[in-house]
Amino acid sequence: MSRTCKITGKKPMAGNNVSKAHNKTRRVQRPNLQRKRIYVPEQGRSVTLRLSARALRTVDRKGLLQYLRDEGLELRDVT
Repeated sequence: MSRTCKITGKKPMAGNNVSKAHNKTRRVQRPNLQRKRIYVPEQGRSVTLRLSARALRTVDRKGLLQYLRDEGLELRDVT
């Protein structure tokens, strides 16, 4: 299972840790992914999604189906 948000497409980014002596070591910044079960009232069922915390806040504000419409996705694309 990849560490990718189903809606926003956020995935890990690579970069460097830089010490005071300017030594560089590779590091990975991972998105804050949460597995959430979201109820879809229009369909009368729940779906389980792996979302970033930012996407989850937007789903709370707009609703899942409206957010998917704004992103040009459908429910079957993210389940």
